[in-house]
Amino acid sequence: MPATLHAAVDRHDRLAQADDAFAALNARAGGRPGALVAIPQVAVLVRLARRLHILVARAVTIADGERDLDCWVKALPDENGVALTISLLRERAAGHARAGAATLGEVTAPEDADWIWEVDSELRVTRLSLGAAARSGLDPAAALGRPLSRLFVLEPDRDGTMPLLDALTERRDFADQPARLHGGGKRVTLAGHVRLDGGGGFGGFVGGAYATASEPASPQLRPFDHRLDSLLRGALARIIANADGISAAGDGPLDRHYVDYAADIAGAGRHLLGLIDDLVDLEAIERADFTTERAPVDLADVARRAAALLSARAVEAGVTIDRSGCERALLAVGEFRRMLQVAVNLIANAVRYAPRDSAVVLALRREGARALLTVADAGQGIAAADQARIFGKFERVDPGEPGGSGLGLYIARRLAGAMGGTLTVDSAPGEGARFTLALPAG
Repeated sequence: MPATLHAAVDRHDRLAQADDAFAALNARAGGRPGALVAIPQVAVLVRLARRLHILVARAVTIADGERDLDCWVKALPDENGVALTISLLRERAAGHARAGAATLGEVTAPEDADWIWEVDSELRVTRLSLGAAARSGLDPAAALGRPLSRLFVLEPDRDGTMPLLDALTERRDFADQPARLHGGGKRVTLAGHVRLDGGGGFGGFVGGAYATASEPASPQLRPFDHRLDSLLRGALARIIANADGISAAGDGPLDRHYVDYAADIAGAGRHLLGLIDDLVDLEAIERADFTTERAPVDLADVARRAAALLSARAVEAGVTIDRSGCERALLAVGEFRRMLQVAVNLIANAVRYAPRDSAVVLALRREGARALLTVADAGQGIAAADQARIFGKFERVDPGEPGGSGLGLYIARRLAGAMGGTLTVDSAPGEGARFTLALPAG
């Protein structure tokens, strides 16, 4: 089998052209020239590419007699039909079980474990040992058929990874998975052997749980942060990148509706990344030992930098950011990164609520021992009854409005307080809003 196979189908999904290797593979699947493509996985991608008018690329496994072919298939639609390119990644015996993995019935549970458990391919409990499990408060009968997560709450290890989830992805054994008994809180360590079904696919785990001594969490270990980084950020970044790639139509013309759908997906992904950032900041600022640096910082430079970061968003919204009031230096005491974070939040909110063709005005002044940055917009304003509420956690003026997490102003005020300052608002319905960050003057 050559490394790459090529073929073309017409607008009715009939095989129009094919190299010898593809023609032979299609013939072994029961197809012939001029008829519909007979390889099921390829036929599905052909129909999908033709219907969406976009390049579709997928990893598939094609059964070919006594062997399985792991392939990467690209289906590119054009005015005549769909062009196919199949790259052969690996050839293996049909139903081949990976070395080191046992098939169903061959795996035995560890004898020295405090709890013995087994799960199927969907991680549903099929067996739970008696004895120790019963004494811990778990009901083995009630656990059968339930997700493994109803027994054990998984936690990241010291590297911030989940060994069980990695093993599930890679179809291999695992060890040293930290967890807690669901409900009771008792700490355990999980280990398991992977099982494969008759066709070589994932069949579940046979594992044990080992009781561990309870230890206070290290201040340096932030399980929540690690989970976000390892499980969410990378996946969201790939979603955004792929959606942006579709929206850019880099592989050829694309139906306008799908361009809009892709842009919506990318926008939603960016919103989720912003929410993750807010949640990480929320966890940090609510810690009892949270502090900020105290150093002289030019508040005018902070304001100009924040305005520059949001200039593209302002142009898109038809709003001008007037920073003429930030030309002269004004020293404040605090942490540059946190000052910039507060300024970006205030200016971003102002741009969001400012009407098109209006201006967001930045102004600096010194009042006694305080340095003040004011961000003013000409939006709809905020009623007096809402002005205290908007600084609360997960609070927004209009909870039904799309976008935002309701954490930005809460975090900004907490950061201002941590630097020895305040964040206030002056507004009235129909008169816009003026948010003022006041910090100790340098």
